[in-house]
Amino acid sequence: MKKILIIVSIFLISIFATGCMRDSEIASHNVSKEADSFKVKRRITFMNLRSNDYLFTITGNCSIADNASNELEVICKVGEDKYQKHFLYKSAETTYVVEQLEYSEVSRYDYEIVFKPESIVPIKIEVQ
Repeated sequence: MKKILIIVSIFLISIFATGCMRDSEIASHNVSKEADSFKVKRRITFMNLRSNDYLFTITGNCSIADNASNELEVICKVGEDKYQKHFLYKSAETTYVVEQLEYSEVSRYDYEIVFKPESIVPIKIEVQ
């Protein structure tokens, strides 16, 4: 009973929080979600700030994330169920730009909340 009450509370809070978001925030969230699902073509360009030259570019359906090691993690879909992961080190002399190369069809009205099944249904079920 306690778990159901917690789940319902989280659901209601998320619905009220969604109503407070601006259209641009919802669209930004939805475009990021599409990109993380490898549905958005991007170009990531790393540049040397000292020489003003670009070092390299990665173009494709890529998801990006910063990690705690001052690296940019880039995962690109290269085929059906085939992916490549790259680690790009950021320093004081390098920077990067991420460009979205194609139009994304996302709705400012569509919003989705995904619960991990393990948090809703316990893995260990005790029967007495």
